[in-house]
Amino acid sequence: MIYIVRHGQTEFNVAGKYGGRIDVQLNEKGINQAYELREILKNIKFDFVFSSPLKRALKTAEIICNNEIIKDKRIIERNNGDLEGKLKTEILEFPDFNDPNETRYNIENIVDFRNRIYDFFVEIKEKYRGKNILVVTHAGVGIYARCFFEGEPQDGNYMNYKLGNCEVLKYQNDWNIDK
Repeated sequence: MIYIVRHGQTEFNVAGKYGGRIDVQLNEKGINQAYELREILKNIKFDFVFSSPLKRALKTAEIICNNEIIKDKRIIERNNGDLEGKLKTEILEFPDFNDPNETRYNIENIVDFRNRIYDFFVEIKEKYRGKNILVVTHAGVGIYARCFFEGEPQDGNYMNYKLGNCEVLKYQNDWNIDK
């Protein structure tokens, strides 16, 4: 099985600020969420654990299990450019995060972002088939991980695929890739 987890809560989440590559830590609630998830997952033996190298994801992974953690930059959050650290209420013109031609605010191109996530999961499929894998990452990565495993959202609303803090997605690890 592959278990995909979004990191615990941060102060950016509470304040409604754009995250991204900015390296913020878990807040107290986020740490508690990770411990609660550790309890839920305690009977699962993970063969491999992967995490984004950002503090909030890495700390969540460290709390969940005692395994060696493999840091992988392909599952780091999307670079939100000039938006990072800003309140969402401060933005007058919202970018279309799903438009491959969107260049405002120096955000990472959606095609590049999705390709690195896709490459990560293709590698997991090829190298770790049949293993229990834990992947600790971010909201944006979680959205496109769901697209990878489940297909695009039927209604076109990608926000319906967004994970809550310390929410878990679970997928079989014996699938075939025909993408």
